[in-house]
Amino acid sequence: MTADERDLFRLLVEHVSGIGPKTALAVLSGMSVSAFKAAVVNGAVAEISRVKGVGKKTAERVVLELKDKVGVAAAWEAASGKQAEGTAEMNDAILALISLGYKQVDAHKAVKQVLESEPGRKTTEELVRKALKTLL
Repeated sequence: MTADERDLFRLLVEHVSGIGPKTALAVLSGMSVSAFKAAVVNGAVAEISRVKGVGKKTAERVVLELKDKVGVAAAWEAASGKQAEGTAEMNDAILALISLGYKQVDAHKAVKQVLESEPGRKTTEELVRKALKTLL
């Protein structure tokens, strides 16, 4: 077990109600640490619920209880990782919104909403400006 895997195991067991050692090990064997962090940061309940022994409600609880504990550093890691969806501008806009005090899930949803409503390549500044309008 690597240090990251050990830390994730402890985080799951200690901070998510309803997850014990067996389920935490299932999560670790079902997805990589970076994929898990990216799923939590992006609120990807479906990805987490694909792990054997983790249902939709448990996955929602994991995202809810760990989204603030995984933190901005994990968001940055997820943004630069292969598991992150979207462009660098999208990820930078999400990180900017998080640094302004918005929750990770809300920031991600707002930026995605902007991209879906207005397809095409946008700068980080445009994405942040338009996402702020949707959040207010």
